Amino acid sequence: AEFLKRDITQKGYEKKRSKLLQAYLPHTQDYICPSVFAVGAERRIPVTPSSSSSSSSRYQRRRSTGTRDERYRSDVHSEAVQAALERHSERKMTVLLPSKRQSLVGQTSMDTYTPPDSSSGSDAEGSLGRAGGVSVDSWISRALHGSPSTSSSSSSHSNSSANAARLAETSMHSYGYSLTAPPDITSYMPDPAPISVQRPQVTMITRPLPKYGNAELMETGDGVPVSSRVSAKIQQLVNTLKRPKRRPLREFFVEDFEELLEVQQPDPSLPRPEGVESTPIQGEELDGLKNCPASLEAALLRWGAIAPKAPCLTTTHSNAKQPYTLTYGKLWSKSLKLAYNLLHKLGSKQEPIIHPGDRVALVYPNNDPAAFMVAFYGCLLAEVVPVPIEVPLTKKDAGSQQIGFLLGSCGVAVALTSDACHKGLPKSASGDVMQFKGWPKLLWVLTDSKHLSKPPREWFPLIKDANNDTAYIEYKTCKDGSVSHITNDITRPMYIHTFILSFICMHVFSVRPQEGSSKPAGQGVLSMTNLSHGVIRVDTGEKLSVLTLQDVGTAMPGAMVCVVKLEGVPQLCKTDEIGEICVSSVATGTSYYGLSGMSKNTFEVCPVACDGGFVSDCVFVRSGLLGFVGPGGMIFISGTLEGLMQVGGRKHSADDIIATALAVEPMKFIYRGRTVVFSVNVLYDERIVLVAEQRPDSTEEESYQWMSRVLQAIDGIHQVGVYCLALVPANTLPKTPLGGIHLSETKQLFLEGALHPSSILMCPHSCITNLPKPRQKQPEVGPASVMVGNLVAGKRMAQASGRDLSHMEDNEQFLFLSEVLQWRAQTTPEHILYTLINSRGAIGSSLTCLQLHKRAEKIATLLYERGQLRDGDHVALVYPPGLDLIAAFYGCLYAGCIPITVRPPHPQNISTTLPTVKMILEVSRSVCVMTTQAISKLLKSRDASVAVDFKSWPPILETDDLPKRRCSLLYKPCDPDTLAYLDFSVSTTGMLAGVKMSHNATSALCRSVKLQCELYPSREVAVCLDPYCGLGFVLWCLCSVYAGQQSVLISPMDLEVNPALWLQSVSQFKVRDTFCSYSVMELCTRSLSSLTDSLKARGMDLTRVRSCVVVAEERPRVALTQSFCKLFKDVGLHPRAVSTAFGCRVNLAVCLQGTSGPDPTTVYVDMRALRHDRVRLVERGSPHSLPLMESGKILPGVRIIIANPETKGPIGDSHLGEIWVHSPQNASGYFTVFGEENVRSDHFGARLSFGDTQTLWARTGYLGFLRRTDLTDANGERHDALYVVGALDEVMELRGMKYHPIDIETSIIRAHRNITECAVFTWTNLLVVVVELDGSEQDALDLVPMVTNVVLEEHYLIVGVVVVVDTGVIPINSRGEKQRMHLRDGFLADQLDPIYVAYNM
Repeated sequence: AEFLKRDITQKGYEKKRSKLLQAYLPHTQDYICPSVFAVGAERRIPVTPSSSSSSSSRYQRRRSTGTRDERYRSDVHSEAVQAALERHSERKMTVLLPSKRQSLVGQTSMDTYTPPDSSSGSDAEGSLGRAGGVSVDSWISRALHGSPSTSSSSSSHSNSSANAARLAETSMHSYGYSLTAPPDITSYMPDPAPISVQRPQVTMITRPLPKYGNAELMETGDGVPVSSRVSAKIQQLVNTLKRPKRRPLREFFVEDFEELLEVQQPDPSLPRPEGVESTPIQGEELDGLKNCPASLEAALLRWGAIAPKAPCLTTTHSNAKQPYTLTYGKLWSKSLKLAYNLLHKLGSKQEPIIHPGDRVALVYPNNDPAAFMVAFYGCLLAEVVPVPIEVPLTKKDAGSQQIGFLLGSCGVAVALTSDACHKGLPKSASGDVMQFKGWPKLLWVLTDSKHLSKPPREWFPLIKDANNDTAYIEYKTCKDGSVSHITNDITRPMYIHTFILSFICMHVFSVRPQEGSSKPAGQGVLSMTNLSHGVIRVDTGEKLSVLTLQDVGTAMPGAMVCVVKLEGVPQLCKTDEIGEICVSSVATGTSYYGLSGMSKNTFEVCPVACDGGFVSDCVFVRSGLLGFVGPGGMIFISGTLEGLMQVGGRKHSADDIIATALAVEPMKFIYRGRTVVFSVNVLYDERIVLVAEQRPDSTEEESYQWMSRVLQAIDGIHQVGVYCLALVPANTLPKTPLGGIHLSETKQLFLEGALHPSSILMCPHSCITNLPKPRQKQPEVGPASVMVGNLVAGKRMAQASGRDLSHMEDNEQFLFLSEVLQWRAQTTPEHILYTLINSRGAIGSSLTCLQLHKRAEKIATLLYERGQLRDGDHVALVYPPGLDLIAAFYGCLYAGCIPITVRPPHPQNISTTLPTVKMILEVSRSVCVMTTQAISKLLKSRDASVAVDFKSWPPILETDDLPKRRCSLLYKPCDPDTLAYLDFSVSTTGMLAGVKMSHNATSALCRSVKLQCELYPSREVAVCLDPYCGLGFVLWCLCSVYAGQQSVLISPMDLEVNPALWLQSVSQFKVRDTFCSYSVMELCTRSLSSLTDSLKARGMDLTRVRSCVVVAEERPRVALTQSFCKLFKDVGLHPRAVSTAFGCRVNLAVCLQGTSGPDPTTVYVDMRALRHDRVRLVERGSPHSLPLMESGKILPGVRIIIANPETKGPIGDSHLGEIWVHSPQNASGYFTVFGEENVRSDHFGARLSFGDTQTLWARTGYLGFLRRTDLTDANGERHDALYVVGALDEVMELRGMKYHPIDIETSIIRAHRNITECAVFTWTNLLVVVVELDGSEQDALDLVPMVTNVVLEEHYLIVGVVVVVDTGVIPINSRGEKQRMHLRDGFLADQLDPIYVAYNM
């Protein structure tokens, strides 16, 4: 079994061979096989010039230590690795150390690290520590700005560009050919010039508040604003990635879009096999078998009778006891005794437990081969089938469940074991052997003689001749961790196999020649680079990337061996080609138990020649070994099929990768015997992952130094990149029963994100070379050509409109909301307009038409008398959500002032939120602040004065105590186009934008909403929205006055205390129409997921709800709305009732589902097509499908057209473009304090470049498309559905393709169960991912490979930086929208306090 893992040196092979075969074969001298391998022998790497005696003694000392990785030790290979590192000593491989929170750092603080030096040499141990305590900040500063360095272990460069140039030059020199910069890093599509915009801090309602503010920025040499540490690291990462990688592969994976494909051209420079077709080799004839026993049982009987005292087995013990010798007589008597007890002493005579042909498990430790041998032959004598398995150590052994499947599928009900082994098995509380996971219930039988009865003299077992019955079943663990059971028949040559010592895998097909044979030992020094292409080439000069192979002998007697291709039809390989070795012999395994299909592919192989004919009438068995047949019929083994990893069209052996990694000095940071290498499939190719257990006393700095040297060594020796290198704490990897690392279980933990590494280094930039081609910018087709092409193709232009606003009602004769309120106070004074619900679910307060009118008059008096305000002055309304805000708004209208609603500062985070309030006041030119007495005290508090000087505030008017007398004369505007109020909000890109709403637009908007939702005084509407901007403010303050319906108001902040408040109010007031935000819907879904039964028991009933509208300025969240509908279906909510509304800055309400018309539709589009500004409809469940829900019906009086945002030309139906709106409710324009109203004037007065060039349109800044459906509107026409894709300002252009952050974030959230929220943004064309961790900080590193993998798989992008933060750090506004630019500013200013920051190389 030791020969299963080959050594790579002649010296190591001879040592193993002499140790294992010294009792059977005399020691042979070293031979060099003549012919082609003699050339390789002359050129082979010289062995270490130490004496053989000292080398042998050193080897024996190493073997005595008990390590299990001696097959990887090689002085020659270590020298090659050191030479490879020295060759790259001038090429500084910059590995950015991750940023860790102090609680996550074990030994050394992150701030004391110096960047690792990649200089090679065995004496470089601890070279990082000689830099003299250089901090990361100073080191990065030197790297960026070129300050001189005092460190002797790293070199400085003049600036970052020179650094990148030198890296590129060194890399090109190292690889020996000219390279171009990789297309997937930076500078493919330059970002637009940054606009200096003040970003206010956004207050979050349903989440903890982020504790960071605006950062003081600096600029790098490229003029890119960065802050101190984090952004400098990113800039360093960008400079590192600018260096050319190895030659990119020309092959690209198959893509549906032809423009992404590159014609695959065969590379003529790749090595190809050139030899002739190989032929099967035949072993010697089997002679002298006439007197052999007919079976193993007959042989045991013969030798037990003829030579009962002859030694059959001698075993030694590690505790220095005398060796134990099992004679043939003892073996026969003990086996006979066990066979009798199995058949007659288990169960009763009428119902025995074991019958001939049953399967029995053999559970014996490796240090007790005598007991195992007795049990094995006892089963053969009893005519039962033994199934040897490993001894289970714990209930959670790696692979234990697969072993249980093996036992269950074989029908095993009895397990044989020794007394000593039985005592060591894990026991339950009752003292019985524990029931292992997945195992069938077993009867444990002790096979020691003292537990067995002596058989009667007349009983004798049946000694059969050789036949095709199953002799025993052994199991094999496949590459994926599954278990297959191999049956071996009782055939006559099976007896001969007991005398053959060279066992390879599960089949024996070769033997070493005896001394004096005409076939001496052979050796070949082969090029590892050519071996990776499956071609055998003797090394011709490259001394580093070589592999020394020793033959394993010739074909065994009576067997035939051939080498077939690894893929496709089992065709014979050429003589210089690596293939899978197949053997034809009567002594091999016969099948996989119960797996006929797999058995045929493995045990019934018929090799064919190049002409298609079979090479032999015999069937062959695949061995799972890779190799070739050398001169003289010598068989050479180069690896195993299960350890083969195919990366980029080249094949690499996992053992070779491990040997290279373990040859990197110093090795004091990891355990040599606890290292595994496997491959994972990412982006249509295999990627290499190396996992090792780290010693507890090693620091992170030392570990990353070793990791960087391992990357260089593997790159230099194998010319392949490592995708992930992870170090885990000691004794955490799953173990096999023999003490090794369980490969498949470790791989499964990595894929599930449960490996829990202590250090991890991802290198996707150097490994991923099969990304799609970057999209090339094509010359734009003119808008006229597009329009003509659509007309010729019969496609309609993408335009639609809502119904007409011609019908007038009584209150619609007024042009101003102030007049409507006065009219309602006169006609229906006692009609309740507003009802405010408190946090306990009771009515807190209410306002009738007359009460609101009188209160507004008193506020107008307050503004006239105390504020001394004039017509047109701007007044900031800083109120919590409630009725005071509504009264203050209409009081401003009565006084002729312009109101601006402002969210009050958060008391728990006043230092962050108060500057935002102050900024809005300054930008809006507010001359006065109206608020409550409580908020006024908050503004005057000591904490507030630290953030904003109280003297800088404008006059503050408290409205708790209003004047008793009314205003004598109310203000009446003379022009409906004059300004009514200013609407300020922060966009998702972090820009504070205020739009001007005229009286005419305000009335038109209220009228449009009234018609769409059928709002009348007899209706009740529940509103749970933020009342400070957008459609939320319109529904909270304006619509009830205009339409007369009673609005039940619920503050979203109260839902933090009582999550069921909104739905309870809807049920209590029997409301038919309700409005909410995504943040409210998400809070209810998350907090009430397990309380629906109790809510139903308390009487919650949502069957009356006919319209539940989610108000947002984004793409509809299909998954959230579906989850909400499914969750509250039990309390009567109909899925058809839930819909969305869409509004933006230029038009606060473009679409709203309303109460009539067709239900909202959902289509599925290809996500890959959206990256190319195309819409491709696919079926539900298709690969890369993205669900898009209709954003509601177009409001009355609104016209929509889809235009090209660059050419401003109209486009056709179902084509992606910018949504343009023409409506009387459009805003008048942006309001800024700096006089920049004309900067974005085309947003409100855009004209089409072709077609209808006279109409003025407002540009929403959102991408979407129109699609005419087969549904019918209320007016009988076909329904035009609008689908919003995303905001133009949020689009990230990477590799020439356009990505919407929400798509990437959705994929990332699904990647790991501990990711609760995430946000993505770009910085210097690097993709930065911020994920919130809901779990232990020790699990933070598990998220790095999961995030990197899913973004590569689903979006073909390489993540540059992964930031793991606490829950609640990602800022979210009151509408539930992520403030990604605020997050970016906080990250670059190093204010997030991240748990872990990984920089992917």
